[in-house]
Amino acid sequence: MPLAVGTDAPAFTVKDTNGNTVSLSDFAGKTVVLYFYPKDDTPGCTKQACSFRDAQEQYQGKDIVVLGVSADDEVSHQAFTQKFNLNFPLLADTDKSLIQAYDVDGGGYAKRVTYVINPNGTIVHVDANVNTSNHASDILAALGL
Repeated sequence: MPLAVGTDAPAFTVKDTNGNTVSLSDFAGKTVVLYFYPKDDTPGCTKQACSFRDAQEQYQGKDIVVLGVSADDEVSHQAFTQKFNLNFPLLADTDKSLIQAYDVDGGGYAKRVTYVINPNGTIVHVDANVNTSNHASDILAALGL
């Protein structure tokens, strides 16, 4: 069961697509769209990632950061990013600590759940019924944008 709206978002520190260390605290003062997905370069996950890629212009200038998370490693994330020209970071949660902290463990992979975290670090929206084709637009609508 995903974490509830109103919960403080669990802190994390992991590596991104390029091997950079990324922490939730890096984005203090911004809205964070933290979306969990099962596996790089699979049909549903590709649709979901491309929906965020294609909507990136709508997210820009609004202090919103999009971060994708799976248990795949940095090499897999790099290949996925290059193949589909993704324009946002993917987080490599290879030890599944982030997946477990956000209660989206599907037994070795991340369940498809998206959290919207406000600038103060509180979860303000949870989407556990993701439409992979329209997900980025659905999140914008949930934010009233």
